[in-house]
Amino acid sequence: MDLRSELLKSIWYGFTALDLEKSGKVSKSQLKVLSHNLCTVLSIPHDPVALEEHFRDDDDGPVSSQGYMPYLNKYILDKVIEGSFIKENVDELCWTLTAKKNYQTDKTSSTVLPEKDAFRLWCLFNFLSEDKYPLVMVPDEVEYLLKKICMGMSIEFNCVELEDFFSQDSVQQSGITVWVFLAMMNSGKITRGIEKSIISMAIEEVYREIVGDVLKEGYLWKKGQLRRNWKERWFTLRPSNLSYYTGEDRKDCQGNIVLDGNCCVEVLPDRDGKRCMFCLKTLSKTYEMSASDTKQRQEWTTAIQTAIRLHVEGKTSLHKDLKMKRREQREQREKRQQAKEEELHRLRALQEERERKLAELDLLKEAQKQAQALLEQDEQRRRQQHEQLQRALEVQLREAEEARVSMQAEMALKEEEAERQRKRIQELEEMQKRLEEALQQEIKARRDEEAFRYAQAGLLAEEEEKMKALMRLQEEQEEYILKTQREKQELKQEMEAKSRSLDEAQRQLEEVRANRHRVDQDVVAAQRKLRQASTNVKHWNVQMNRLMRPIGPGDQRSSFSSFQIPTQRDPGLRLRRRSGSEDQDEESKENVDTRAGCDLEKRHSHASNGDMDIP
Repeated sequence: MDLRSELLKSIWYGFTALDLEKSGKVSKSQLKVLSHNLCTVLSIPHDPVALEEHFRDDDDGPVSSQGYMPYLNKYILDKVIEGSFIKENVDELCWTLTAKKNYQTDKTSSTVLPEKDAFRLWCLFNFLSEDKYPLVMVPDEVEYLLKKICMGMSIEFNCVELEDFFSQDSVQQSGITVWVFLAMMNSGKITRGIEKSIISMAIEEVYREIVGDVLKEGYLWKKGQLRRNWKERWFTLRPSNLSYYTGEDRKDCQGNIVLDGNCCVEVLPDRDGKRCMFCLKTLSKTYEMSASDTKQRQEWTTAIQTAIRLHVEGKTSLHKDLKMKRREQREQREKRQQAKEEELHRLRALQEERERKLAELDLLKEAQKQAQALLEQDEQRRRQQHEQLQRALEVQLREAEEARVSMQAEMALKEEEAERQRKRIQELEEMQKRLEEALQQEIKARRDEEAFRYAQAGLLAEEEEKMKALMRLQEEQEEYILKTQREKQELKQEMEAKSRSLDEAQRQLEEVRANRHRVDQDVVAAQRKLRQASTNVKHWNVQMNRLMRPIGPGDQRSSFSSFQIPTQRDPGLRLRRRSGSEDQDEESKENVDTRAGCDLEKRHSHASNGDMDIP
């Protein structure tokens, strides 16, 4: 619903209020005043020349709504600029004109709503009414509006008292007018026992939400951009912006945050002594706010996200969108109801056709009774033939049942055999996993073990191929098991061939395992020899480190050359080994890698010169 449609609804009430005789026409002098007032409240420059020329006095008499529409569209509505005027002033002008004529109430009654509340209900009615003249509101929209008002008063909507009113045929077919709606609100059926202040606050809240496009209002703590201090502000959220004021009277506006597709809202952890915090991020700034509790924070973040979504989708009002969706649902519901009525009409036609055919059937029954006597003999003969055929079929069924039982027994045996084969294959798979784990532990062996590992890896690859062959045999065996019902004898022969192949594969697997076992033994022997050689090297390195001592300034070469290395069985060697090993063990461990090569070269050089004699 665009701005022009909203303005036309209010202007329509002003035009009909000037039609005192209810003839559908208004005098030109009254239309001059109405047009002048509309230009004033819509902030449109007056064109007195066009006004006088269009409504000059002549013999045509008063003007109808169809005659006034061209001037209204050309000189007023086409010049309207959205945002340059206050729409509430237009509504107040039209309400003032129409209320004098149509809104007559008993001022002494305690249930009569104040003038301001009646005006807001009139605006809500115009917003939710159908886009057809005269303006009416369907019962679904009336119930929606009453539920919103009751929610604002914190009471539950009870439509039992209004059930008789909504069930009237005139209300269901054509809807209700605004004056009937206001009379119903003034009757006190809904507001009975509730203070007028609470009713006014609820109507104002619903008015601001639906007509004023206010998604949410309330107090929040806001962190300043310059002083970074916290202040409590009254926030008002609309689809296009988020404004905040010093108080809920909304007189002193402290700021306005424009919402667009680049904005986002995030929940923040508690800090600075504030809880239930969240922030609104724009392209230029980040606004930090704190709600009173988690429920309020959730409601605010959801409302802000809804406003951003509406802006991204190019929608200016949430309730306009909801109204269009409700209207579409009603149209779909009416289409379904119409389809049901058409279906009911078709069923009635089918029922009439069925009754006609039943009458024809009665006539056919009479003829059938006459022919039935002639058919009894043929029926008896056919019955005897049928009994003979039934006995023969029973014999065949028994034979088929016996064959089915034997086939089921044979299938059970084959399934057991297949299950054993699957278990055997699973055991082989587990064994293969254990072999792979053993091979992974031997990856870090030395160079001499590399050849054995490659051979073992080749054997494992061959074993894996055999395992894949076994799995393929298993899949083929399962496929043949599924075909046993149709090709029993052929499957049996195929199973025997596959069993022989499986035994041959098992034998080959055992050979591969024996080869791998031999390779494992070779690896163990090589590792044992390697450890023995490493032990011997370490032993001789220790002996060399013990024998090689630095020659001091006063030492003689003959004393060193005449030194004899004792054998391992010599007790003196054992004593020196014990005492020397304790002193030099740590040093030899640190320098064995760096000095071993140098010591061996020195030893060989001394041996060649005759300085060392090693037995």
